[in-house]
Amino acid sequence: MKMKFKILIIVGSIFLVILMAAGTFVLSLDVKSRRIGNCSLDVKNNQDKTISLNTEYSIATYNIGFGAYDQDFSFFMDEGYDKDGNIIKGKYGKGRSYDDVLENTNGSIDLLNKINADFILAQEVDTKSTRSYKINQLDLLTNKFNDFGYSYAINFHSGYLPYPFHDMHGKVNSGILSLSRFNINNANRVELPIDFSFPTKFFDLDRCLSITRYSILERELVIINAHLSAYDKGGVYRKAQLDLLNDLINREYSLGNYVIVGGDFNHDLVNSYQRGLFKTNQGRPDWLKDFPVNELNDYFKIYACDDVPSCRDADTPYVKDETFTSVVDGFIVSKNVSVSSVKTINNEFKYSDHNPVVLKFKLE
Repeated sequence: MKMKFKILIIVGSIFLVILMAAGTFVLSLDVKSRRIGNCSLDVKNNQDKTISLNTEYSIATYNIGFGAYDQDFSFFMDEGYDKDGNIIKGKYGKGRSYDDVLENTNGSIDLLNKINADFILAQEVDTKSTRSYKINQLDLLTNKFNDFGYSYAINFHSGYLPYPFHDMHGKVNSGILSLSRFNINNANRVELPIDFSFPTKFFDLDRCLSITRYSILERELVIINAHLSAYDKGGVYRKAQLDLLNDLINREYSLGNYVIVGGDFNHDLVNSYQRGLFKTNQGRPDWLKDFPVNELNDYFKIYACDDVPSCRDADTPYVKDETFTSVVDGFIVSKNVSVSSVKTINNEFKYSDHNPVVLKFKLE
């Protein structure tokens, strides 16, 4: 009996230790996943140059995919359909290797350097993340563009995520970066509505908008860097995010300001699937919905390309004319901004699951 009692005590103690460790781990995740909220952002390396009327400028938006998404990469959270309607899922939780991530990050930076835009909006820029082998992509970008001022808004911060078990996502610190050749008046972070229920809050981003402001006579140019939700069953939070964005840009326009929103909208901006714009042998993934253009105020217009896809599905490695592609990257622009062109740079998703998009414009 005594031996059985000792075994029970040992087993019970081990179970209690495991339970306490699990509880501590979940509590730690909870603390590290708490929302940042609305706040001002530091502007670093600010430049002196100012913006003029009737002068052409360019702005680029590019989701660099934390340096993981070369053509051979697929992501564990991406799920789609093959030509027969069977579900297919991505594989990896982090970049395939340190060298891969570094090569993709530097490739994306070189691509942006060739574009030579006056303003750059970048998404999924990691600092010290397991998934990107702790490569500081923020430093790499800002060191390359050392004649640009910048602000950085964190939109994904979590403790160690031990999932997927075969290739753990790990600890994440990531954000959206806004770079400018011109003097930034100020910058701020605006919180977006998200699903903050347990355990979703551990895996989803702390979504936000990053707003930078520039003086132009008695008005302002307001540039908004956006990375909206993708994985939102039912679309409740995506609708709430778009409602908030609409209210914000309408208010800015009513004040007489120029407004440009650029980024990864995670909505099909040109109804590419319905129009059959791009070849594929895959079905449309459930997460991709058309952008509700009719909800935009008449003073705003979407600028995106329909001849080159800006995003490829990451449920499989990329194969041209087979992988599902769409247009989720582009711009929303107020009518007092004169747009001369918008172009998606066809990089065939060599360094990211996105292609950069460039807008040329003048303020009138």
